[in-house]
Amino acid sequence: MALVPSSSVDPPIIPEVEMNGSDLGATTVRATVVQASTVFYDTPATLDKAERLLAEAASYGSQLVVFPEAFIGGYPRGSTFGVTLGNRSVKGKEEFRKYHASAIDVPGPEVDRLASLAGKYNVFLVMGAIERAGYTLYCTVLFFDPQGQFLGKHRKLMPTGLERIIWGFGDGSTIPVYDTPVGKIGSLICWENRMPLLRTALYAKGVEIYCAPTADARETWQASMTHIALEGGCFVLSANQFCRRKDYPSPPDYIFSGIGEEPSPETVVCKGGSVIISPSGTVLAGPNYEGEALISADLDLGEIVRAKFDFDVVGHYSRPDVLSLTVRDHPQEPVLFTSASKAESSEKQ
Repeated sequence: MALVPSSSVDPPIIPEVEMNGSDLGATTVRATVVQASTVFYDTPATLDKAERLLAEAASYGSQLVVFPEAFIGGYPRGSTFGVTLGNRSVKGKEEFRKYHASAIDVPGPEVDRLASLAGKYNVFLVMGAIERAGYTLYCTVLFFDPQGQFLGKHRKLMPTGLERIIWGFGDGSTIPVYDTPVGKIGSLICWENRMPLLRTALYAKGVEIYCAPTADARETWQASMTHIALEGGCFVLSANQFCRRKDYPSPPDYIFSGIGEEPSPETVVCKGGSVIISPSGTVLAGPNYEGEALISADLDLGEIVRAKFDFDVVGHYSRPDVLSLTVRDHPQEPVLFTSASKAESSEKQ
């Protein structure tokens, strides 16, 4: 791996960590995972930062750029939102109000801007965001193509631990895999990637570039990413934030809980670990624990075929006569209006 300097006059916003490919051809895709922090409670500034990072990645020839979990809207690390069993504090409710205000509507103006950025820099963009749907928030991944089109989204199916007090649950209607010129792209978020049946749903849709935005910086995460690459016969691109305490609002407005003393401004509270892994389980770039970075690799898509020859989890290595999976992939609506259903049925006739 090497640090790649920018060819422009201005220095890069953050260094790119790159693994050079040896035989670039039509089946090679340059991919970048972004390791950087949100500008917390400031979504316009976060979007500006996203553009600078995209511009930098595009200057290195990246065709696919993956951002961390909750990059837009922020991952509220260390916060309890004032919740104890049977009680929610006034301060915690106000904290949620501010977090809700930092989230984005999908579709909405921020999505339009992200789409235009994907078009401007001619990249496929996979962006972690906090989606606002009325008064419920979802941890979501947004997909965009180089023509500046919003392709769709994946909502996190199962938030982890205290995430469940601030985020709603996705359903089977948003588990997409997009067939693109650079490969079939899909995504699961953080500990969803530990759910074997959910992974299998992506494998069944033919995922080739498996994007895994996360908030887990522990070294054990690397074992999960390697396993998924081998199991799915796919490239795995995992992007995490690198954050210091100073990247969050100062106390007493924002308190880090559960870690003893309040950390100093320079304390690393999320050390990244972003990584790119091949279908053979080879680490192509990363993991990086040193700071904000663009981590890139050239993906030889021929590696997928070679890996599937060994093990195709939903193909020649499956046993549907013994084991099978049913995915309920229609939206789960809490309220259905029969008059609306009848009107739709009449229109179809």
